[in-house]
Amino acid sequence: MSDAKDRKLPVWRSALYVPANVPRFIDGAHKRGADAIIVDLEDSVPIAERPAARRDLAATAENVSRGGADVIVRINRPWRQTMLDLEAAIGPGVAALAVTKVDSADHVRLVAEVVSELEAERRMVVGTTQFLLLIETPGAWFQMPEIAKADRRIVALTLGGEDFALAMGMLPNADALMMPKQQLAIAARSAGILPLGFIGTVADYKDLDAFRATVQRSRRLGFRGASVIHPSQIAILNEEFSPSAAEVASARRIVEAYREAVAAGRGSIAVDGKMVDVPVVERANATLAIHDAIGERAKRVLR
Repeated sequence: MSDAKDRKLPVWRSALYVPANVPRFIDGAHKRGADAIIVDLEDSVPIAERPAARRDLAATAENVSRGGADVIVRINRPWRQTMLDLEAAIGPGVAALAVTKVDSADHVRLVAEVVSELEAERRMVVGTTQFLLLIETPGAWFQMPEIAKADRRIVALTLGGEDFALAMGMLPNADALMMPKQQLAIAARSAGILPLGFIGTVADYKDLDAFRATVQRSRRLGFRGASVIHPSQIAILNEEFSPSAAEVASARRIVEAYREAVAAGRGSIAVDGKMVDVPVVERANATLAIHDAIGERAKRVLR
């Protein structure tokens, strides 16, 4: 079981899916402003085209990362396909794997064991490659707390809404996905990792006003970022999953006022007309930590 206390989580407000076999999407991905690019070897790539996509994967990763995005490779679940994907994906240009159709903690640990061997063989620091886990079946959903803590490589958890809804025989809309996704967020938070996603589906990307409202609601429910299939959604994700200037200013006032109150021997105060105690201060500190992490990422990209 992993201990996430000393783990530095990535800033993945937005992650754009790019098929690993479509050059025109690959060539433009670095211009889209996403925090991460998910190079997909799974559903969007026909089986017959996967060998060529794997062969070109290192060059693809270098291409899509030119704008500073982290590269995540989404791998396949059938074990023979998984092993082929891992052989192709593990390298210094790939920050993380999106591990699909996770069904148990043992599944995650087996993938991690193979990844460790490949990192060692390729003279990488063992443990470098992070994991984003996709929960896509009811069976895996019931095991989320154990799955989320299965290995130190795990930094994020998300629900594959379309596949999960299919397995459940339900529609992939906000009403149906509300409870499963909220439970996923709880499991992720319990493990100290990022809950990614929004209360809805990636399939409908044309109504951007509705999408913004969905993202705002999802952030209020604890989500920290999401993956999308269309570039038009990225700016909304980056904005809505970032603390606003007003939120940052309020957080700073709360932290400073509470520091002064503690020094004066008081345990609770009022700031901006609202009661402030320990949970409020911790929330303010979390807001500032997210703001600082986004700022650090922006500096790395500019360099």
